[in-house]
Amino acid sequence: MSRPLWDRGEPFDRIALRFTTGRDPELDLRLVRHDAVASAAHARMLCEIGVLEPRELAGLLVELRGIAEDGLEISVEEEDGHTAIENRLTARLGAAGRRIHTGRSRNDQVIAALRLFGREAVLTLAQRLVELALQLVELAGEHGDTSLPGYTHTRQAMPSTLGLLLGAHAEALLDALPWLRVAFEHLNRSPLGSASGFGVALPLDRQRVADLLAFDRVQQNAIAVQNDRGKTEMLVLGAVLGPVQDLARLAADLIWYSSDELGFVRLGTEVTTGSSIMPNKRNPDALELVRAGAARIKGWHAAVAAVTCGLSSGYHRDLQLTKEPLLEGLQSTLDMLAVMSRVLGSLEVDVTRCRAAVQPGAAATDVLYGRVAEGEAFRDAYRAVAGDPAAAVEAAGVEAAETWRLRTHAGAPGALEGSLAQCREAAASGRRWLEAQQARIAAAAAAVLDPDRS
Repeated sequence: MSRPLWDRGEPFDRIALRFTTGRDPELDLRLVRHDAVASAAHARMLCEIGVLEPRELAGLLVELRGIAEDGLEISVEEEDGHTAIENRLTARLGAAGRRIHTGRSRNDQVIAALRLFGREAVLTLAQRLVELALQLVELAGEHGDTSLPGYTHTRQAMPSTLGLLLGAHAEALLDALPWLRVAFEHLNRSPLGSASGFGVALPLDRQRVADLLAFDRVQQNAIAVQNDRGKTEMLVLGAVLGPVQDLARLAADLIWYSSDELGFVRLGTEVTTGSSIMPNKRNPDALELVRAGAARIKGWHAAVAAVTCGLSSGYHRDLQLTKEPLLEGLQSTLDMLAVMSRVLGSLEVDVTRCRAAVQPGAAATDVLYGRVAEGEAFRDAYRAVAGDPAAAVEAAGVEAAETWRLRTHAGAPGALEGSLAQCREAAASGRRWLEAQQARIAAAAAAVLDPDRS
């Protein structure tokens, strides 16, 4: 039977072991590849300082590449992926496997694996976010002339366009790119060599490991590395709170606008579900789960903050419980972006219903400003129109559903293309950055696992 890395031959209670192990065997399956990559970099450094022989390194790299490509099983007795990897290496390579942990603690191992996983996930998330934003930009461009009531307080406010609304959602999503970049930069620091928070009595070359893994720099103070556990998870989840809230708002808009009563848009049958009892129903379940998913990520963020609040310096087992929120939160966000893309791809717009829904009185503000443009004081014009807004619009001889065209300053519905162009520019800039980072990380992982480069 496999045993924990800390086992000294003393008996241990299986219920206590299962409790302290928690979901790690399951969650660490997502981290095995990253743990193998980090172990390969560590092994290369150990060879360079004389802890490992070149032949031992070569064998380790072959095995670690196999683990990175194929994964491995993790038992409850092993507790986590670190133990499973070391057990595999020891079973296959003997002494070399027993040496691989030299200069490391499971503390800096899990932090390294989480950061390698996290930076890739953040880049993938940024990529999907850019793709969804551009999908919205394209739809906005197609419907820049589709008149639609604008709403505040869920009541008609002023005539607007569907393009302006969709463009607003695109711009909001792209606003998250700087947040994600900050999260990436925080993740992109090497913790390896800090061990359990106090370093080790060996000449570890921490900078060499950081370079091999394409980290931007070494996180220096060994205790600071341990204190960062949980804070990093909170920062990353905080960075995704913005875009998931935007996704939830987009979902709420589409649920409302696709209702039977409004019918501005229709959702494809392939992204809706039926009722088990009412044959007439098609339900926007995917959008409702996006809305709820955003709330759940806020809960995970709060859970991490609560776990870490008030801990003294150094590692505590409490911090194990910050892993699940990070992994699940990032995956949930990726899932939400993916399903929202499918929903948008299925969307049909009823241009006639959109236009017909604009009430005459909604154009009262534009009529008011027409009077202001002719020299009337704003407050006087306001009072004149307020008495009977619909009559004032009729008297002005304007088509209520078209008055949005009168608003042509930056950001207004009559100047939509300018804001869409800025969205395209922001998306292109974000894509250049994330693709450069993805290429750099992929190249480093391939190189560090390559036995022919040992």
